[in-house]
Amino acid sequence: MMTHQQMIDFKTSLKKAGELLIKERITTTKLAIDNAQEAANNEGKSSAGDKYETGRAMGHLEKEMYARQQAENMKELDLLQKINTDIIHTTAQTGAYIRCSDHSFFIAAGLGKQLIADHLIFFLSPYAPLAKLLLHKKAGDQFLFNKNETVILEVF
Repeated sequence: MMTHQQMIDFKTSLKKAGELLIKERITTTKLAIDNAQEAANNEGKSSAGDKYETGRAMGHLEKEMYARQQAENMKELDLLQKINTDIIHTTAQTGAYIRCSDHSFFIAAGLGKQLIADHLIFFLSPYAPLAKLLLHKKAGDQFLFNKNETVILEVF
């Protein structure tokens, strides 16, 4: 059993890991935006006529797609940074860590399954259907996950 401080430290380490993951995504997406812009610019120099317009349009579409991803990443990072990991929760909610018999969840940001300090943890967006399903559940409660009845062992 963890102490109060260990719980806070653990959640803080999860938050920091999540922030790093999102910042890596932001960097990767920024590079993709720059590359798409460069490709669109270069398309103009090497092509003629309709092919040029098509290539340019594709470059702009690609850039817009990455720009949307970038906006999502920034929003996700902003949400994650606002989470106060110093609060020990007794029910599942944003900022809570939920340990179950075979899975663990951190309701903070939608980063999927992550291996952090030898723990496999599902990072859930507070808006994800599973996070909504977990909302207000506490240790001892059960829920259906991947068609299996799962018991919550601990929430903090």
